[in-house]
Amino acid sequence: MSKRFWTGLAVAGLVATLPATAHAASSCPADTCTEGQLADGTPYAFAKPARWNGAVLVDLDFAAGGLTSPLTASLVGRGYAVGGTTRTITSWNIARAIDNQAEALGKFEAAFGPARYAIAEGRSMGGMVAAGVAQVHPGRFDAAIPMCGGLGGAVGQWNQKLDTVFTLKTLLFRDTALPVTGMPADVPGTQQQWLAAVTSAQGTPAGRARIALAAAIGQLPGWGVAADGSPTPVPSDADADGIEQGMYLALAGGPLPYLGQAVSSRRAIEQLAGGNPSWNTGVDYARQFALAAPEQHNAVRRLYARAGLDLQADFARLAAAPRVTADPAAVAYLRKGIVFTGSLRIPVLTVNGTGDQISTVAQQSSYGSLVRRAGNEPLLRQTYVQTAGHCTYTTGEQQAAIDRMLTRLRTGHWPDTSPRTMNALSAAADGVAGRYLSYVPLRFNRMYPPTP
Repeated sequence: MSKRFWTGLAVAGLVATLPATAHAASSCPADTCTEGQLADGTPYAFAKPARWNGAVLVDLDFAAGGLTSPLTASLVGRGYAVGGTTRTITSWNIARAIDNQAEALGKFEAAFGPARYAIAEGRSMGGMVAAGVAQVHPGRFDAAIPMCGGLGGAVGQWNQKLDTVFTLKTLLFRDTALPVTGMPADVPGTQQQWLAAVTSAQGTPAGRARIALAAAIGQLPGWGVAADGSPTPVPSDADADGIEQGMYLALAGGPLPYLGQAVSSRRAIEQLAGGNPSWNTGVDYARQFALAAPEQHNAVRRLYARAGLDLQADFARLAAAPRVTADPAAVAYLRKGIVFTGSLRIPVLTVNGTGDQISTVAQQSSYGSLVRRAGNEPLLRQTYVQTAGHCTYTTGEQQAAIDRMLTRLRTGHWPDTSPRTMNALSAAADGVAGRYLSYVPLRFNRMYPPTP
């Protein structure tokens, strides 16, 4: 039995005399649900089936609609207890969100008794938090499944976003008031200004060339989603226009454009951190472009030639532009949120979309590299899904990852996580063909702390 299991027994014993908090509710997808608030006011909720398999999933965002999601119905039907919190109180206070997952697990065990397997899982910020739980609370949790999380860590992720926006500003909008950092209180207005500016630039050959360069420097995908969220065709490696269109959609198209999130989340972070936590002092953007994906490298050069622009002259402009410096106290705040170190004591299975514009897939290479460097590679498996947009997985694709982790916990050994097996499990779960594939992401160009 794990230390976490015995801790759960102790917690259950301490609260045995308290009134039961579990109750049946009309929205409860299981036999029993419980809900309440954590110490900081964060809501939590859990659903437990009568035929419980002993595993409980704890998710940052569950209490914000998870009770009615198709994934919850699928999981409960397979015997999982599911639940978690919301980010409404914590926002970008990642350190508190990580601790809240452990507190929420305690609430579940107080109501239902100790879980045999406690698994931190989540998507987007929830994926980052799940990976943080694996690093910070391995004594309370048995495993983690981060999906589409920013696994470059909070500092590295936001440095990379700075690179993209800085390049756009310097090469296309230098004489405008569009902010790169220091986001104003009018977040919707600022988002609209950025999106309108990039949309206008997309209408000219020079604008398209420089949009492609900025996206390549920021390691954005060359494949995006349409305004209604539907995926566009995957462009071929030789299709420069298709790749640039995908880059533009990643930046300014679809229901969750990169630039919209770059404004809103940076505003939230700067308010919490008390300043700007990102910098690009010492960054060589010509070198970052040289390390871009080959098909993006080719597309940028072709678009520059077609527009009659000098790529080296633009690199010189980037090199000469005044750099952005960070507020040390704000960096310290973001570091506390989570900087991944590769220190693992419990198994972790990651899932990331190859066309994710928010949690860029190159960040997975950073996480994997740190785990290998720490000598913990046997505890990690990383998987990839060919999908555009942020966290656009099917129910079956998510179910397959969760089921594989449960098998890992029950047997003590990793089961097969090859694309063929994951796709078969995915199709069996919801009848929809899975899209797992073999994939090797680029080296993340803003690792923090930087590698030697």
